[in-house]
Parts: sequence; C-alpha cells; structure tokens
Amino acid sequence: MLPNKSNIVRSTLLVLGLAGLTCLAASGLKVGDGLPDLGAAGLEGKLPDKLKGQVVLLDFWASWCAPCKESFPVMEKLHKEHSGEGLIIVAVSVDEKSADMEKFLKKTPATFCVVRDAKHELVKTTDVSTMPTSFLIDRAGKVRFTHSGFLGKATAKQYQDEVAQLLKEKAP
Repeated sequence: MLPNKSNIVRSTLLVLGLAGLTCLAASGLKVGDGLPDLGAAGLEGKLPDKLKGQVVLLDFWASWCAPCKESFPVMEKLHKEHSGEGLIIVAVSVDEKSADMEKFLKKTPATFCVVRDAKHELVKTTDVSTMPTSFLIDRAGKVRFTHSGFLGKATAKQYQDEVAQLLKEKAP
C-alpha cells in the first residue's frame, strides 16, 4: 500500500521542522567555539585590555533577573580570589536602559568588568536566551564550560572548580 499525499506532506514537514530545530540548536556559542570578538560587538563600557592567554568568565545578565542578583556576589568572590592568577570576568548587561544597569550595580557592586550590549549584537551572536548565561573560556580562547541559569551554591561550586581547572592549564 502506498502512503497517501497527506502523510507524505506531514512526514516531509516533520523532517524539515526537525532539521530546522537542529540548525537552531547548533547555532550560537558552544563548547569548543572561540571567544567572539568582544571589541567588534559594539559594547558600551571599557573592555579589559588583554583577554588573550587569560581565563575568561563571560556572563550575560540583566537588572530584572533575580538569579543574576545572586550570581554577582559569587563572581565578585571569584574575581577577588583569582584575578591575580589570570581570571578575567566580563559581565554583559542586556538591559535596554543604562539607568537600569546602573541602579542594579549600586545595589550589587562589582569590581570586575561590566559592559552593556545595548544593541544586543553579542547576545544574537552567542544565542543567549536565559539570564544569566555564562561561558568559561580557557587560555587558548576556547569555550570550555557553559552555564544556563544560576542555581545558587551548585553553580557557585561549578564555577570555582572549573575556574581552578582552567587556571592550572598553561597558555598555548
């Protein structure tokens, strides 16, 4: 018995839909990818002078994000403990208004680098859809770990362990 046309059309649409989802899942920044050119992303604020050869924690956040309020003190602690060993934290705000970001930073101060992706160009490149989302990049400039969301002590422990691992590795 031959399949009818509606079953063929339905099957074809299903295959095309799944192929489209696969393409979407494959886009964005993922483990093994290189750190995007932050200087070309049109970010507002001053980026660190040197990222090459450093371990970079690239974090996307927003002032309205409750888990972000919890993650900032953890990143501040990491920064204070490991910046002398080669850890650089770049926190990228996706806030529409700089005033929202500034208000957040007054309540939750940070001594690490904070910039704003006002045009959401870097967010599009990295395909970030959850706040916060962070990427840990090794000294060779490759993404080694990703985190979607912030789950309190569990994520803090993962950050600590992963940063320690990457700092032990020598620059290429």
